[in-house]
Order: sequence, then C-alpha cells, then structure tokens
Amino acid sequence: MKIKNARSRRWLAGGVAAGLLAMPALAGCGDDEGSGGDGTLTVWSLENQTDRVQATQAIADKFTQQTGIKVKIVATDENQFTSLVTSAAAAGTLPDVVGALPLASVAQMASNDLLDTTATKSVVDELGRDTFSARALELTSQDGKQLAVPSDGWAQLLFYRKDLFDKAGLQAPDTFDKIRQAAQKLNTGAMAGIALATVPNDAFTAQTFENFALGNGCQLVDDAKSVTLDSPQCVETFQLYGDLVRKWSVPGAQDVDTTRATYFSGKSAMVVWSSFLLDEMAALRNDALPTCPECKQDPAFLAKNTGIVTAVGGPSGQPQGFGEITSWAISNTGKDTANARRFTQFMMNEGYPQWLGIAPEGKFPVRKGDKSDPAKFTTAWNGLPAGVDTKKPLGDVYPADVLAALSTSPDTFQRWGFPQKQGALLGATLGELPVPKAVNALANGESDAAAAAKRAAEDVRTIQKSVG
Repeated sequence: MKIKNARSRRWLAGGVAAGLLAMPALAGCGDDEGSGGDGTLTVWSLENQTDRVQATQAIADKFTQQTGIKVKIVATDENQFTSLVTSAAAAGTLPDVVGALPLASVAQMASNDLLDTTATKSVVDELGRDTFSARALELTSQDGKQLAVPSDGWAQLLFYRKDLFDKAGLQAPDTFDKIRQAAQKLNTGAMAGIALATVPNDAFTAQTFENFALGNGCQLVDDAKSVTLDSPQCVETFQLYGDLVRKWSVPGAQDVDTTRATYFSGKSAMVVWSSFLLDEMAALRNDALPTCPECKQDPAFLAKNTGIVTAVGGPSGQPQGFGEITSWAISNTGKDTANARRFTQFMMNEGYPQWLGIAPEGKFPVRKGDKSDPAKFTTAWNGLPAGVDTKKPLGDVYPADVLAALSTSPDTFQRWGFPQKQGALLGATLGELPVPKAVNALANGESDAAAAAKRAAEDVRTIQKSVG
C-alpha cells in the first residue's frame, strides 16, 4: 500500500524492516551520508517529511551552538531503511546515530551487530533509568543489553462515538464482548458498527489484528519460541475479527485511509487507528478534515463526541495496549562514539520537548522527566501545540483524563515477539504479512477462524526457518 497521508506513515513502522540479512543491498547512502569524515556527526532520521527534517535540524543546530559539534540530519525513508543500512554497513559508512527507529528495526540492527549497546547504556544511565518508562526500556533491551534509547511512542487506539453509545445504553468497548455487542447494535443501514482494516498487503491490518490479539493472550510465539498463532486464544481472536468485518463493518477492502474516511464521515460507530488521528479529528489538518453532517456546523464535533480505549481485553487474556516505541540508536562505527552519545543525550534532555513537539499526537514521552522534576517532560508535552494548518494543544480539545491515559499508555505497551526475544522474527513476518493475508481470506469468506489461524501459523513457521 502507498501511504497517501504523511500522518499515516507510522502504520508502516516495523513492516519495512523485514530482515536485514534477507534483503539484497540496494543503491543507498553514499559516503557523504555515512559517518562524517570532518568531525560532523551524521544522523539518519526516519522522520523524513521535509518539515520534520527541518525541525530536527533546528534542534541539532542548538546542540552545535552549545558544543561546537556539527550535526547533519539525513532524511531516511522507512521503505528503504533496510536496504540502506545493509549497504552502508557493507561499505563502512553507517551513520553515527539513527533517530525515530521502530522496535522491529532496532531488533534487526541488533541481530546484525550494528549497535553500540555500551554507549546506549551509558546514555540511559546518565539520564537516569528511573526517569524512563520501564516498559519502554524493557522493549528496547535484550539479554541485559540496552539496544537503543527509547524516545517516544504512538498508541493504537479504539475510537468510538460516545454520543451514540450513551444513547444506546452501551458501555465503553474495552472487551471483546462489549465490542461485539456495540458493533451489532449500532450497525444500521446508514452506520457501520466498526471500520476495520482488511487489506492483505498492509502492515496496518497486522497491527490492528495484533491490538486485539494481545488482549486475548494470543501471541506470535511462546517462551520456547514455538509459533502459537493457531492457539485457541488466536482462533478466538480471528473469530471476533471475522465476525466484525463480515457482519458489522464496511464492505470491500479497507485500509488506513478508508477506515479513517468512514469514521470521519460519521458512517461508523467505531474505528481502530493510531493516535495520529487525534489532531485530524480535531480539524487541525486541512487535508484530513472530519466530514460528518454535524461537523459542518462544528468541525470539532467528532473530537468532542469520541471516546478512546487504550487497551482491549478478551475472554482469554488481560487488557493490553499496542503501540510503537521509536528510539535513538547509536551505531557501532566506533568513529565518534563520545559525540554520538552526547548528541543522543541532548535529544533526550535539552532538545526533548522540541523533538516531541514535532508531532505531539504521535510522540508520547517515554522519558517522563529528569531527576529534579519527575514530570517535567510529561507536563511539557501536555502544552505542546498539535496540528498542521491549525495549531492547538491537545489539552484544549480533549479532557484531562484522556490526555493522562494517552501520556501513560507507553507504560502498558506490549508487542508480539519481544517478550520472547523474537523481535527479528516479528520484523520478518511484517515483511511477508502472513496475518493480513489470513485476515483478508477470513473477511472474504474464503476461510473460517480456525483455517485462518492455521494458515497464519504455518506461514510464520516457514518464515521462522528462513530467519534461523
């Protein structure tokens, strides 16, 4: 899928890191984009939109003013990251630091021994481990090594129409049963119960499914690293997903753009999307404005009448939140480790509020504060203006309890594969997308829940053999 909206790009995070060893090296960064030979730090940033590159360079320039150390920010496309880093490693031109790196890409770099985990640990220790989200540190660590410095996160959320739920006497859809009940009751001729992704070649579908699966105890693998997608918990999750998309959702292939459009037009009672929806739903971006009938009089109608569920629980599990943690990774070039460490520390301290301000709706702080003020960065995030064409703090649009839930959501993030030290396998599965393919077959009526689970499990087992 080609992402049409820059704000939707985070749905691809991780999916492009499909296996550094498995992909051929392609033409990528030249020597001038690797570690600087003149003492300049080279920093790749996966925040590659022009405005975000400029904003990142502005923060880096402040670091240069303070230290005299020059920094060059190089925009790096997520779709090309795997091939670029592979060719750079082979040519000896790795950047000093990589920013906005998703979890699967961190795991892939670690599996190929491209990270300086000693330098990373020193940054975390100097900043104070207790100032970070414990879960963020856990997700970016393995075998006692701190692989990267967790920077920020975005959450996958279930958005629902509070006004419609209240009118129908429905509770917040935070369990499988409540979601099913609401979807069935609110599904009418003019309104779908829920809008869910079904496109087979899209990481968005994988992430939407995983969001439900985590809360039902459905895991990619178990502690013995055996694939468990055909477990009863996973079959149960496929059953729910299949019921929702076949009975109470929108017909046809659904992706990141169509699900948002359906909810924004007032034709769906629920949608699963990332936190990047927050500013768009508040009418702060002109090319993604809500179009519901009520929105003509009040552009912020949906923001005022939408509830947010940060973690869904199933009958066989406990509520879990799905989200992406992005990090600063220090490569093991050995060329300028001290300055790379200083820069990373700056970006997580003096430059941190400005970095979060690039997109507050998708950059929840995982470093809450510093030793003098444990809530310093969370407090700063609450007041950061979000949006593109119109700027406004999220706190001016959403209630304090919603912001509190969002800012603390990284503390409960979970992901397939990482507790079992199989982050590299997750990256490889997101490359071939076996789960979205199974979901699509389920949505089209080509298979039932058990068959979809079996298909996904068998495909992942095949991928696992190739990963080794």
